[in-house]
Amino acid sequence: MNYFGKVFTAAALLVSCSQNMFAQHAPAAEQPLTAPAAEAAPDFPEDAPMMQGSGEPRLYYIRKINIHGVQYLNADMLKSSAGLIEGDSIYLPSSFISNAISRLWSQRFFSDVKIGADIEGDSLDLEVFLKERPRVNNWAFEGIPRGKKTDLLEKLKLRRGGELSDYVIDKNRKLIKEYWSEKGFRNAEVDVRIENDTVRPQMVNVTFMIDRKDKVKIGQINFIGNTEFTDKRLRRTFKKTHQKSINIFKGTKLNETDYAADKELLIDFYNSKGYRNANILRDSIYPINEKRLGIDIEVSEGNKYYIRNVSWVGNSVYTTEDLQQMFGVESGDTYDKKTIQKRLGIGKEANPEEMSVSSLYQNQGYLTSQIDPAETIIGTDSIDIEVKIFEGKQFTINEVGITGNQRVDDEVIRRELYTRPGELYDRSMLMQTIRMLGSMGHFNPEAIAPDIKPVSSELVNVNWALEEQASDQFNIAGGWGSGTFVGSVGITLNNLSVKNFFKKGAWRPYPMGQNQRLSLSAQTNGTYYKAFAFSFTDPWLGGKKPNSFTLSAHISEQNNAYYVWQSATQYFRTYGVAAGLGKRLNWPDPYFTFYAEASYERFKLKNWNTFGMTNGAANLLSLKLVFARSSVDQPLYPRRGSEFSASVQATPPYSLWDGKDYRMLEQLASNSSTSDAANQERYRWVEFHKWQFKAQWYQTLSKNSNLVLMLKAEMGYLGAYNKYKVSPFERFEVGGDGMSGYNIYGIDIISMRGYEDGALDPTNDYSRGYNKYTAELRYPVILKPSSTIYVLGFLEGGNAFESWKKFSPFKIKRSAGFGVRLYLPVVGMLGIDWGYGFDAPANSTSKSGSQFHFVLGQQF
Repeated sequence: MNYFGKVFTAAALLVSCSQNMFAQHAPAAEQPLTAPAAEAAPDFPEDAPMMQGSGEPRLYYIRKINIHGVQYLNADMLKSSAGLIEGDSIYLPSSFISNAISRLWSQRFFSDVKIGADIEGDSLDLEVFLKERPRVNNWAFEGIPRGKKTDLLEKLKLRRGGELSDYVIDKNRKLIKEYWSEKGFRNAEVDVRIENDTVRPQMVNVTFMIDRKDKVKIGQINFIGNTEFTDKRLRRTFKKTHQKSINIFKGTKLNETDYAADKELLIDFYNSKGYRNANILRDSIYPINEKRLGIDIEVSEGNKYYIRNVSWVGNSVYTTEDLQQMFGVESGDTYDKKTIQKRLGIGKEANPEEMSVSSLYQNQGYLTSQIDPAETIIGTDSIDIEVKIFEGKQFTINEVGITGNQRVDDEVIRRELYTRPGELYDRSMLMQTIRMLGSMGHFNPEAIAPDIKPVSSELVNVNWALEEQASDQFNIAGGWGSGTFVGSVGITLNNLSVKNFFKKGAWRPYPMGQNQRLSLSAQTNGTYYKAFAFSFTDPWLGGKKPNSFTLSAHISEQNNAYYVWQSATQYFRTYGVAAGLGKRLNWPDPYFTFYAEASYERFKLKNWNTFGMTNGAANLLSLKLVFARSSVDQPLYPRRGSEFSASVQATPPYSLWDGKDYRMLEQLASNSSTSDAANQERYRWVEFHKWQFKAQWYQTLSKNSNLVLMLKAEMGYLGAYNKYKVSPFERFEVGGDGMSGYNIYGIDIISMRGYEDGALDPTNDYSRGYNKYTAELRYPVILKPSSTIYVLGFLEGGNAFESWKKFSPFKIKRSAGFGVRLYLPVVGMLGIDWGYGFDAPANSTSKSGSQFHFVLGQQF
C-alpha cells in the first residue's frame, strides 16, 4: 500500500463523533485568496474516502508529527500552537483533531488546513497538510500624491514579507477609507490589485487603487426641537464642526471624533444656561449631493432651572460662610453646571491653577478631600444643591525624590523645589515648583509633573521625574546693519559649575551641574567693526539663598580701516563693565524679584564726524533698579501667566553741582569751530534718567492649552536733569526685527515688525521715547525637547518720539502679519516674520508696506 493509502486506511479512527472528517477546508466566511504559482506541496487526495467515526474511543500514542507545505513558518511553533505534541496520548474518535484544526485556522496564516494519520497498532504518525497564504513583497498605492503614500504606509503599518489574507485586505481598505474620510473625502473608493511577483515565488505585490472622488463638506447643520436658542446660536457652540459659509477660515469637513466632542459642547452650553436635562434625542448625517452633506440634530431642551437653596455638609475646617463666598452660587441664580464644577474644582472643569473650593483644601494638606454636589430637583424649575465634603486628614510630605537628572546636580534642583520633607502638602506649591523647574531651561517643560503617592493615612511621597534637554547654545549668525554685513559668533553655557573647575574629571566637556550661566560673544565685519562681550550669572550666590550675582563686560570699536593693510585714523571705542545683585521677594508673592546693577562705560572718539563730538571721551556711571514679577509657566512656549518689569537707570546729576553753563556750551556746540571742545565739556560725564515698563500676559484659548494668546505692552523714556545736557547715549532705535548689525552708542533696539530698522525714529539722533503694543496668537507644530516649532499671527502698534512733550500712547504706527519660530537647543530661537506696515514711517508719506524680518533670539 502506498503512503497516502496507509494514511486514509486508518482515517475512521480520527473522526470525532459523527461530524469530524479527515480533511477540513477553508471556512465559507473567508474565501482564500488565489495563491501564486509556487513549488507544489504534497496534495491531500480529494478522492480519499471520508469515513464516519463509530465505536468506542481508543487510546493512541503520538509517535511523530509531520508538517507539510510550510515554507516561512516554524514547524515546531505550529505544532505547539495547534496543541500537537509528540509523545502525548490521545483518544480517537474525539474532538482533539478538530480542535487542532481550529487553532491552526485561527492564526490566519493558511488558506487550507488538513490532518491525516498513519496508524500502526497503538501508535500513530499525524500528517498535517497546510497551504500557506501568499506573502506580500511590496505594498503600493495609486491615485494619490506621493506624500500621502508615505503617510498611509506609516498609518497602516504595512510591512513587507507579511502574510496576505482577506482579513488583511478588508481591514486596510477600511482604514484607507477612514483616512480619506477624515480629510473630507467621504465618498472615496478603494480597489485592490494583487499580482504575482515575477522574481520571488509565493510572493505577491498588492496595490490599493484609490479614487478619492470630490471632497465632501458640510452643507448645512439643522437643529430640531430648539425653541430657546436659534440654529445660528447653537452652531456657534461647535468648535470644529461647521457648515459652509463665507468664513473661509472655518473648516467644513466632517471629522467623526470632532463631531462627537462638539455634541458634548452643545449639551454643556445648554447646561450652562440652566437647561439641566437637555439632551440629544437623535442625529443623522445624510448626503445632500456628491459634494455636500447635511446634519440634523434633534434636541430636547427641557425646563430651565434655577438655584433654590445651597447647603454644605461635612465641613469643619472652613466655615460655611467662607465656602459659600468662594463658591459664589446664590439662591435665585440660573443653574450653570460648568460654573458649579469650576468653582468647586471638580469634574472636567477643574483647573489646579485657579482658586476653587477644592484648592482651598488641597493647599492646606487635605490630599484626599472630596467634594460632591448632590442636586435635588424641586418642582419643575428649581434645584437644591447640597455640597457634601469629605475632608479627611492633613497630609505631610514624607520624601521628595528626583529622577532623570544627569547633568544638573541634585542640590541645584532641590533648592528650586517648594515641596520639602516635613512640610504640609500644598498643591499651590506643586504648581510653583513646576514653573520654577520649567524656567531653569534644563528640563522638558511638557514632561514636568509630580508623582504623588500616599504611603500612609497622613504621609505622602512626592517624586519629580525629570526629562533633561540640551540648554547650552552655540550661535553663528549674520546681519545687515549700517550698510554693511556683520557676522557674529557666541556660546552660552547654561549649566556651568565654577566650584568644579579644578575637580578631576569634571571637564566633560566643561564642569557642569550648578546652573551658572556663562556667555561669550563676538561680532565683526573684518577690520571695520568688532565687538566682544562677556557675562556670568550665578543664580544662587553662595548656594544658600536665591540671590543672584551678575558680572558683565564689553568692548567695541568702529574705525575707518576697511582693509587689513590699512591703519585706522578714525575710531569710536566703547568699554563697559557692570555688576548686579538680584533677590527673590516673598512679598507681595514669591513671583516678585528685585535687581540692582552698577555700571561704568567709557566712550572714546578720534576724528569721528558722525556723532556729537569729534574727539574726546565721555564717561557714563549709572545705577539701574528693576522691580519685576513673572508667573509664566515656561520660557519657550508659555501658555499661561504674566510678567512685568519696571526699571529705572540713572546717573548722578552732575549739572546740579559742577557749576558749568550748559546753555552756553550748547550754543558753542552749534558752532563748527567750537563744537568739539564744547561737546567734550558737556559730555565728559554723561547724565540722564531712563525709565522703561514692560508687561506681557499669556492665556490659553483651547481645551488642550495649545492655542495661546499673548498680549504685550511696553514703553520707554530717556529724561534729562538739564535740558541743555540731553544725553546722546542710551536712546532708542524703533523699527525692524531688533537685529541691527551692530551698536556702539549704547542704543536700545526696539523691534517693530512691518517697518524697516529705525524707520520710526523721528530724527537721525534716534529717539528719546517710544511705546509699543502687541497681540499675538500662537499655535505649536512641535513641542519636544529636541525642537520647538510654532506658528503665529500678530497685530502690532508703536511709535517713537523725540521728546516727552510729543510722547503719546495713542499715536501709533500699525502693522499685522504672521511668522514661524523654531527653537533648537544648540542654536536657540530662530524665526521669520512677514509684516505689513499700514502707516508711513517717520519723515515719509508712503506706507511702509510689506517687510520680512529674521529673528535670532526672543526679540518679540
